[in-house]
Amino acid sequence: MRFAMKMFLAATGLMASCVGAVAAEPTYQGQFVQGGIVFGQTEPGSSILLDGKPIDTIGPDGAFILGFPRDYDGPAKLTLRKADGAVEEYAYDIGDREFDIQRIDGLPPKMVTPDPEVMERIRDDSRQAREARVERFTQEFYKNGFIWPVLGPISGVYGSQRILNGEPRAPHWGVDIAVPTGTQVVAPADGIVTLVHPDMYFSGATLFIDHGLGMVSAFLHLSEIDVKVGDVVRQGDPIAKVGASGRATGPHLDWRINVGDARVDAALLVPPMEDAQKAAKVKASN
Repeated sequence: MRFAMKMFLAATGLMASCVGAVAAEPTYQGQFVQGGIVFGQTEPGSSILLDGKPIDTIGPDGAFILGFPRDYDGPAKLTLRKADGAVEEYAYDIGDREFDIQRIDGLPPKMVTPDPEVMERIRDDSRQAREARVERFTQEFYKNGFIWPVLGPISGVYGSQRILNGEPRAPHWGVDIAVPTGTQVVAPADGIVTLVHPDMYFSGATLFIDHGLGMVSAFLHLSEIDVKVGDVVRQGDPIAKVGASGRATGPHLDWRINVGDARVDAALLVPPMEDAQKAAKVKASN
């Protein structure tokens, strides 16, 4: 399995215990941390529970993905039921992270505390987003790795507590890249387009790409969307253009990742922005 991020590590230094029959532990790539994404591999035909809840989508080869939310308090308890009926249990420590506080002032009051009459629209936006994540694809598009969908200054990070016009609100779930309106956005990884919406209340023009096994990228505040639902895209394909639609104080791309219902940190999938920009300059000069 190849990933763009050199920081990706196997699950070393973790507490792992097997209960029951002696068997090979699943292998992992990723980070067992709050907001972390872990790519696992076990025997084909296995079923998996994380903290007692089934992982809905497992690849035919036994591949699976774990996502740990921002405030996840480990250890993560993994239960595997093999095809022969053998049950194995493992526990993994989850690293704590510190998250920034981000203050955003100057937003229109209705974008901070929406009027009652727009709540119906917001609920419908949420419904469409949920439904776009319901269908799970067993194709493992993510295995070709991830790149940044756009290069530029990072203006917002995952997990930061947002204080909007002085009022505490939900944490920020994406990574923001501040670039001009019209900047080309490319697919960070292979996948299938599952949602194209021209104007959601908060996120504006919004695009979802499913990378397989319940892993979905969302791209928010776009000015244009260049693909349609059902399109299969490959890493680096043009998919949209940056904008400032929805609740935004200026043009930027907000890139988010979900693993099932877990909102995780997209920045953990790619190299540091500075390294990616340097590599792009070297490539352009050759």
